[in-house]
Amino acid sequence: MVVSLVFHYTSGLAKVMIDLNRLLPKLLNATGANPETTEIAAKIAWTRAAGAGLRPNAIPFRLYQKTLVVSVADAIWQKQMQTMSAELLFRINRLLGRDVVDFIEFRIDPATLDSARAMNFPTKDSSPAEARPIPAELVSAASNIADKELRERFMRAAENCIARRELRNS
Repeated sequence: MVVSLVFHYTSGLAKVMIDLNRLLPKLLNATGANPETTEIAAKIAWTRAAGAGLRPNAIPFRLYQKTLVVSVADAIWQKQMQTMSAELLFRINRLLGRDVVDFIEFRIDPATLDSARAMNFPTKDSSPAEARPIPAELVSAASNIADKELRERFMRAAENCIARRELRNS
């Protein structure tokens, strides 16, 4: 199987990234009607089609026949995702290069969602990281925010931004 590679150069080192747009259809062609491979490919296509914003809140659970079952936290997420299902269905099948999924069922299943989040999106508590001091300017700016919850969100966002920047520069 020929795989197209895209090269990204960072700090003089070549990092190889497989182009999923080309890999998934070839994977399905190579494995034929293997249901396990089809399910894995559909789940990968879901994560790519859903994007970073939806990915932590809607986790693909299972492909049953041609129905992709996606776990969501509550009825609000279920309703929102149902309004987007036609677009997501189109994106998934386009990534797979064929009609693998005919319907997306959004199932309210907070337990599955929480366990998948714990595995895929670790929190600070689940993966110990070195605590970086927050710059004094940010602490000063945060102290001017009267709303405690908003101040805490601001500080978390700042910490995440700093961590991403340091990760990118390392």
